[in-house]
Amino acid sequence: MSSSTEVTKESVAGAEEEKEVEESESKVENGDAGGGEDPEVNAITEGVEQTDVDWAEEDEDEEVEEEEEEVTGIDKGDRTAEVQVLQSNPNTPYYSATTFEELGLSPELMKGLYAMKFNKPSKIQATSLPMIFGKERQNLIGQAHNGSGKTACFVLGMLNQVDFSNPAPQALCVVPTRELARQIHDVIMAIGKFTQVKVYEAVSLPEEERVHSVKIDAHIVVGTPGRVKACVSRRELNTRAIKVFVLDEADQMVDEHNFGEDTVRIKKSLPRDVQTLLFSATYDDVVRALAKRVAPDANMITVKREQLSLDSIKQYFFRCQNADARFDVLSEIYASLSLGQSVIFVRKKDTAKSLAAQLRADGHTVSLLYGNPMTPDERDRVVDEFRAGTTKVLLTTNLLARGVDIPQVTVVINYDMPTDKFDQEPEFDTYMHRIGRTGRFGRKGIAINFVYNSFSFRILKEIETFYKHTIEEVKDVEDLEEKIKNI
Repeated sequence: MSSSTEVTKESVAGAEEEKEVEESESKVENGDAGGGEDPEVNAITEGVEQTDVDWAEEDEDEEVEEEEEEVTGIDKGDRTAEVQVLQSNPNTPYYSATTFEELGLSPELMKGLYAMKFNKPSKIQATSLPMIFGKERQNLIGQAHNGSGKTACFVLGMLNQVDFSNPAPQALCVVPTRELARQIHDVIMAIGKFTQVKVYEAVSLPEEERVHSVKIDAHIVVGTPGRVKACVSRRELNTRAIKVFVLDEADQMVDEHNFGEDTVRIKKSLPRDVQTLLFSATYDDVVRALAKRVAPDANMITVKREQLSLDSIKQYFFRCQNADARFDVLSEIYASLSLGQSVIFVRKKDTAKSLAAQLRADGHTVSLLYGNPMTPDERDRVVDEFRAGTTKVLLTTNLLARGVDIPQVTVVINYDMPTDKFDQEPEFDTYMHRIGRTGRFGRKGIAINFVYNSFSFRILKEIETFYKHTIEEVKDVEDLEEKIKNI
């Protein structure tokens, strides 16, 4: 496909004088070209003394020095990732794009990409965009890790099909959480900043706003399954003109939120010829069953599991004598180290609330985020303050484990190791997504895990074996400082 677009990177400069480029690179998956350096890790003054415990043998690991890499907007592992393509019709001509210019995008979208400092398509973009833009508008299933640029794939897929002169919903994107919906809204507005695109967020509303009925006339609607279904049933959202239906983080929707049936009902309300783009970090039997119902006869693009890169994240663990001792180590880490912004993950919201109270009583400033009963406004405020850097430490449940990109996060702490809903076996994917909140877009990151008994140690070792990445033990905070000082 040849492009008739005559837009160069240099030609954007004049347009940017008329319309200032918003600082939204930090929110775009595959759109952050390095807006700022990672915070430095400063020296510590004291360490935490810990006695040896006898429930596991000590591991001696060699420290591997990694070369510094330029931040290019995608995870460095994407450069060498193996992408597999399975076409629903093998006889259909297929090609992979090497540049955005050859995709035939409008001048306005090309300007948006240049303004966002997109240099070249990532592997998932190069493979999927020609399929998405094809004349047959076939369904697509994409399995790709965070940082691979999948968000830009479906955002471009939606923007490219919108007729901006028609004030009607023409693309619908459904995601599992309001936090992710708000982020995707920002990505659409950033890439589409030179167009006339209007976007509506269909997410839960404060109580006082729920009585007001609205007629949605935005070009693109982004929302959570429950709210989108309600908008359709109340006839607030007219679906007749919708051309593209996007499902992002599909595995989280069906595994953790039981939104599978809501998603199917939404799909049934759309035109028969709607193009469905389903993206998921993993592709197990449950997601496969949903895909067959909402995206039949789809082309499929898969990034092999072993290619899901954790290379940019240094992983460590503390062996604490008991569950309560975790707090002493955590408090010492924040008292002794300057870590930039960090996220602490716990299993339950009750743990989050009690740990936040302990940290605050100890003199630390902590933001707290979980699901119900926090109101939508409260959740939005917490995320906005953390994204803006107003707060430096965010304590949360798995609510923030996926999708939400805050590139300035340098450290992730697993206060509780991720386990399944029965708290018996490790959740490998949850671990990957949790620590993936750091080390974004090729930057370096640090993951710290707390284990305190034979069970939590077993969980950690099974995760280490599964991903074939060493999780190195640190004896105390002084040892941690020594190991991370050159990161």
